Amino acid sequence: MTEHRLTAKNLEKYREYLFMEEHSKRTIEKYCHDVQEFYKSLPKGKLVSKERVLSWKEKLRKSGYAVATINSMLVAVNGLCRFLGWTECCVKLLRQQRRIFRDKLLELTRKEYLRLLQAAKKKGRYRLMLVMETLCATGIRISELRYVTVEAAREGRAVVSCKNKSRVIILPAKLCKKLLQYCDQRNIRSGTIFLSRGGNPLDRSNIWSEMKKLCGEAAVDPRKVYPHNFRHLFARAFYSAGHDLAKLADILGHSSIETTRIYIMESGAEHERLVSALGFIV
Repeated sequence: MTEHRLTAKNLEKYREYLFMEEHSKRTIEKYCHDVQEFYKSLPKGKLVSKERVLSWKEKLRKSGYAVATINSMLVAVNGLCRFLGWTECCVKLLRQQRRIFRDKLLELTRKEYLRLLQAAKKKGRYRLMLVMETLCATGIRISELRYVTVEAAREGRAVVSCKNKSRVIILPAKLCKKLLQYCDQRNIRSGTIFLSRGGNPLDRSNIWSEMKKLCGEAAVDPRKVYPHNFRHLFARAFYSAGHDLAKLADILGHSSIETTRIYIMESGAEHERLVSALGFIV
């Protein structure tokens, strides 16, 4: 059994590696958190072997974590092992049956989205209203909101760079008009449109907390209200309009169509309607 000693210095070098590989800030924090949890699970001496990684994998499984959560943690630790040259310590991910339906309790509907917009307008939170419209009308990630600039609004297109890839996002004419009006009112002449008071691009933490405050007024379950769910709503609406999965994958910036399939999952109501309409029950 080959054993390697894991040190705090190893973990810091892994963080630097992830940064140089141009992973997003959120991904880096997630990976570093997961490898830190693995590090803390090791006994005194911090020796790593495949057996110890397998033991940690089993501990996670018995702890009741979702399969997807466990696999995401294993990906981080496998990445660390490969980075350090300890490839013999890498383990297989848990097998997971592909989900067909999305939890209805988490599916944000168009009507709920519109109620959130009305609640933001009623509370005078025009910036938040426009942020939600921008996310839902384009399908961009919250981290990509920085690429919605004055220049992009004038051209009707934003060039988004994420995960070593660039793609062009169409900004609907109606959205561009609202964005430019917003810029005129706030004397924003160039660059990123949505900024915090400190002059930094808005991020998930800024927007998430503001969105949550609308839930009561909009009568929407708070579990449904988070920035990434607007991306899911966009994906379902786009796919329903044209049923072009490949084009949707391009718009969302996915390398794999299998990833895109996750975004268009429905609660199962439509499947139930179609199955019931087959008429096999007399």
